[in-house]
Amino acid sequence: QLACPLDLGCHSVGLAINAVDTYLFRGKAPFTIPHSRPDHEHTKPAKDCKPIQYPKPDGVISFDLLTNLTRSGTNHNHDQPAHLKLKDSSVPTRINLPVYDGPEGRFCPARVYEYVQDEAGQSKLQINAQNCLHCKACDIKDPTQNINWTTPEGGGGPAYNGM
Repeated sequence: QLACPLDLGCHSVGLAINAVDTYLFRGKAPFTIPHSRPDHEHTKPAKDCKPIQYPKPDGVISFDLLTNLTRSGTNHNHDQPAHLKLKDSSVPTRINLPVYDGPEGRFCPARVYEYVQDEAGQSKLQINAQNCLHCKACDIKDPTQNINWTTPEGGGGPAYNGM
């Protein structure tokens, strides 16, 4: 396994391996880089991290969520079965929100997952499946592996016209 003690070293090694794979092997390298553990196990508790302040979308290079979703052509039938399910509906408010500060709202690029207040003023996870881009980030990154992503019915999802 490759070990990179410095972040800059890891990026340089990754860039070099990508270049070899792209230009020498034309995307068909006879090797793969092993990972020491699954991606979701790398998620640290919120208390061990500092918040990242992202700049507001400028409308030139970066855009707001609704503009990006519109461009993706995402479409789902309203009567199709849910393709995003929680294995245990208590995990988001019992573990993910207090320990990881609700990572679902950050790892999903389409803001499918958001914490909202219920009638009693308690936070609960709301799933906006109609926004889903089918990237499977939730299936990969959820620290408790509580989200079950299944292939949706009927060819819905992003259209990406013109690609």
